[in-house]
Amino acid sequence: MSAFKVAMLASGSKGNAALISTGKQHFLVDMGISCRMLSQRLQELQLTIADLEGIFITHEHIDHMKGLATLVKKYDVPIYTSGPTWKEILAKDGKIAGKNCCIFEQGMVCGEVRIMSFPIPHDACDPHGYSFICGDSKCTYLTDTGHITQTIRQAVEGADTLILEANHDVTMLKQGRYPFALKQRILSTRGHLSNDTAGMFLRSLEKLPTSIFLAHLSHENNLPSVALNTVTAILDQQGLGGQNQIKVASQDMIVKNF
Repeated sequence: MSAFKVAMLASGSKGNAALISTGKQHFLVDMGISCRMLSQRLQELQLTIADLEGIFITHEHIDHMKGLATLVKKYDVPIYTSGPTWKEILAKDGKIAGKNCCIFEQGMVCGEVRIMSFPIPHDACDPHGYSFICGDSKCTYLTDTGHITQTIRQAVEGADTLILEANHDVTMLKQGRYPFALKQRILSTRGHLSNDTAGMFLRSLEKLPTSIFLAHLSHENNLPSVALNTVTAILDQQGLGGQNQIKVASQDMIVKNF
C-alpha cells in the first residue's frame, strides 16, 4: 500500500492544485486557485493552509500560480520553485516576493519525505515535475508537458501513485474553435499531452502505478469520459486496464484516492 494519499483540489485549464499527503505531512503542488478556494477545499479534507509543509510550483503560467500573491501575504508556508521560474513569477507580480519564497534546487528532504524535481518540455521558462518519495512509496506529478523524455520516463518509473496529464483529444482539438496557432502550440513538443499519448506512456511503463489520476483536462477539447475511455482502451489492449485505479481529476470538485 502506498504511503501517499492524493487529493486533486482543482485540475484543468482554469486552475490547478494537488494535495499530496502521507497522513502526517501534507504538500501542495501548484497554487492556481484562489486562497479562499484552497482554504475551502482543504477544509473539506479537515485541513488548513497552515497544515501544509510546503507548496511546489511547476511553472509560471497563471493557472498554476495565480493564488500565490494572496497566500504569501496571509500565510507562513514555504513556497518552492526553481530560480528561473521565480524570476518569471516576480516579473508578473512583484508582490509575491517574501521570506517564504524558496529556490528549489533539484532535491530536498522534509521529515520522512524526499522531494525531487525533473525538467519537462513545456513552453514556460523552466518547467518541472515533482516526485515525492517516502520509504518504498513514490508519487509523481507530471502535467504540462509536450512529450515524454527519457528524464521523465526515469522520474515516473517505480511510482505507485501518478498524476498524469491527459489534456486533450486530438480530434476534438483539431475540429474545435481554437485559433490555428493555439492548436499548433498545444500539439507541439512543448505543449500538452493528449489522451492517446498519456495512455501509450502508461502502457510502456515496466510497472503501472496502482493509483493514477488523469489531470489537466482541457475544458474545450476533452471530456472526462473521453479521457478515461481512451486511456483504458489502450491499457486494455495489453490486459492492464483492470488492474489499476484510474480517476479523472476535475476543475470543480475534489477527486481523491482515499
